[in-house]
Amino acid sequence: MATGLTAEHTNPSGFERRMMYRMMSPFAEHFTVYGANRKPGLAPGVTMSDIAGHKAETIEHDIGEPVFLLGLSTGGSVSLQLAIDRPHLVRRLVLLVSACRLSPHGRHIRAELARLTKEGNHRRAWSQLAEAAAPRAFRYPARALAWIAAPTMSAQDPSDMLVTIAAEDQFDADPDLNRVSAPTLVVGGGADPFYSTDLLHRTAAAVQDGRAVIFPNKGHGYASASRTAANIILGFLLAGSTT
Repeated sequence: MATGLTAEHTNPSGFERRMMYRMMSPFAEHFTVYGANRKPGLAPGVTMSDIAGHKAETIEHDIGEPVFLLGLSTGGSVSLQLAIDRPHLVRRLVLLVSACRLSPHGRHIRAELARLTKEGNHRRAWSQLAEAAAPRAFRYPARALAWIAAPTMSAQDPSDMLVTIAAEDQFDADPDLNRVSAPTLVVGGGADPFYSTDLLHRTAAAVQDGRAVIFPNKGHGYASASRTAANIILGFLLAGSTT
């Protein structure tokens, strides 16, 4: 499981760790699950292909066999690039609230996160991101909670996050989607500001064996945390475990 964007590339702790375990638990009943962030100490200018290469090396050296790969949001960008560059390492691919590239609005939200972080305005940085990701009815409460929690969510050194944002801003896998040979499931929300319905369907249609499940009128946060989505993904992965 390749995680979404985080303030720094470290092992999760506290609330972040609990949320990670919650997302992994439905799959851990049937699989050994590895929760993987990006490599720390990324050099400015690295590409999504570079980042995917780090994860491919981990699969080759630490696991030693092809994997079921689930990428969440930014982790989906990394996972999709890995499936393009190293298709022999991926048995089945799940892109959860992720697609072949960010939407223009999604790029704007990430650019604002980067700009405000560089300015040291962490409260505004995280509150605008939380508002965009939250279900429509909870956007203002999410913004307020993120404003309050921002000091604990922010990193002393956010350089890894900023490098990742820059890499994802340039990421566009659309021309290479036909190189993805693993059966692929794309799961997203019809009201996700980061990945439009068109991008979700386009990604599923362009890989060699893809399908999409879209939750109408649902946003980024719902699709990524929904138990229904987890059950659909689990069924897709279990189907692959018998082949």
